[in-house]
Amino acid sequence: MEEAITVDLAANLKAVRDRIGAAAGAVGRDADAVTLVAVSKTQPAEAVRAALAAGQRVFGENRVQEALDKFPGLRDRFPELKLHLIGPLQTNKAKEAVALFDVIESLDREKLARVLADEAQKQGRSPRLYVQVNTGEEAQKAGVVPADADAFITACRGTYGLTLEGLMCIPPADEPPGPHFALLGKIAARNGLAKLSMGMSGDFETAIAFGATSVRVGSAVFGARA
Repeated sequence: MEEAITVDLAANLKAVRDRIGAAAGAVGRDADAVTLVAVSKTQPAEAVRAALAAGQRVFGENRVQEALDKFPGLRDRFPELKLHLIGPLQTNKAKEAVALFDVIESLDREKLARVLADEAQKQGRSPRLYVQVNTGEEAQKAGVVPADADAFITACRGTYGLTLEGLMCIPPADEPPGPHFALLGKIAARNGLAKLSMGMSGDFETAIAFGATSVRVGSAVFGARA
């Protein structure tokens, strides 16, 4: 039995897109340069279908298995749908992740880099890759610490032959996000990476001011998670 959708997803999406446009305009950026990744983790497939009906095509999921349960049938109907993995990836799920996701944003250790490189070669499919940087150096969060980021990026490229697209971060909840976004931008710039995935429902406008090229927005689109 499908769950009833109790929020107006079309209105929520419009409101978020309007806020993205205003935030981009305020710093002289084009709103089209910022991709809205609708974070659909824990949301039922019906909510994703409603968002698709409202024109949203890019979604973010935290877990491989949840995405496998939810998206293959939807992708058959909406071939332009793009799926981002934004949660930690275990190496034993890398095969499924490479097969399913268009973008993997949580590359954070050499063992995972090696496995992703092997799977991409086996499958002939290469998801776009972001290195996750733990800008706050929080023990409970995934991500390479900033001091190790340059060396890790170099290893991903040189040792494992991976093509990296950008960086991702999740700032500490109890700190102003701006300095973390600025730090991520500096690491990206000195490593020649053009894409920055940063900013969530509570801080995506700040992230856009610091150069975010994609923002990961869940509750502002789908409502509070159960």
